[in-house]
Amino acid sequence: MVNFYEKVLQQPDYYRQFVCNKSLITAFNCPMEARLMKTRYADLWTEYNYLFYVIGGRKIWHTAKGVYDIQKDSCVFVRKGAFILEQLLDEGFCVVLFFIPDEFICNTLQSKTKKISSYKRHYEPLMLLNTSDTLVGFFLSMSAYFAEVKEPDPALLELKFKELILTLADDTSNTELLSYFCSLMHEPQSVSLQRIMDENYCFNLKMEEYASLCNRSLSTFKRDFEKIYNTTPGKWLTERRLEHAKRLLSNMHKTVSEAAFESGFENTSHFSRAFKEKFGISPAAVK
Repeated sequence: MVNFYEKVLQQPDYYRQFVCNKSLITAFNCPMEARLMKTRYADLWTEYNYLFYVIGGRKIWHTAKGVYDIQKDSCVFVRKGAFILEQLLDEGFCVVLFFIPDEFICNTLQSKTKKISSYKRHYEPLMLLNTSDTLVGFFLSMSAYFAEVKEPDPALLELKFKELILTLADDTSNTELLSYFCSLMHEPQSVSLQRIMDENYCFNLKMEEYASLCNRSLSTFKRDFEKIYNTTPGKWLTERRLEHAKRLLSNMHKTVSEAAFESGFENTSHFSRAFKEKFGISPAAVK
């Protein structure tokens, strides 16, 4: 899978962008962006949360929890993780996009006078936000910076990022997002790791990428994982993917190749061998 954050960062000719402390703002140039993504589907992941406001166009996000059809005037917060992006090749997609690390969100909210005090265990991968006049005004103010030849001072950019986070946190109608922000600040790290793995096991990520999603080095990730699950990440992933593939085959009547791909296996031959070893039959024999 392709790292979405790095894909944007490495394409300055396609994406007008400002970088500030590992946070990134970018405005897409629609015709260029459409040419850059030459296939209908792109397998992507990012270790950073991101938020975007759709100026024009439409795209579809496919996640482990469902499908999200995002269109003009939508404001969306996407939690870090993996997803499949469906590009409608006959139309461009224009957004103002913000990549925001967990640490920046937490540090910013520490200064909030009215604290966020409750959180839950599970969240939607994509959260549609209330596009208040205040929030829309913020995005319009950001568009002025992209129209300038000169880049804004990094200190000013950092203030704009903080303004964005505090504006979102001040809108009580964004209950799902406020709860997620609270979880970033107060949730035990073991619970966070479990949620990330439960939500992303069916994507073909490398072990280093799972570690990055969990804000850990590879060695720390493996050590913490084994403390929680009493097994290695590799064995756990294989078991969860095989169980998921079996459900797809028996309940949703997927083909073998569809079940393999949608369960995170790199190829059907490896999937078929692992499936037969676990269940004693080939995936093609599942009714």
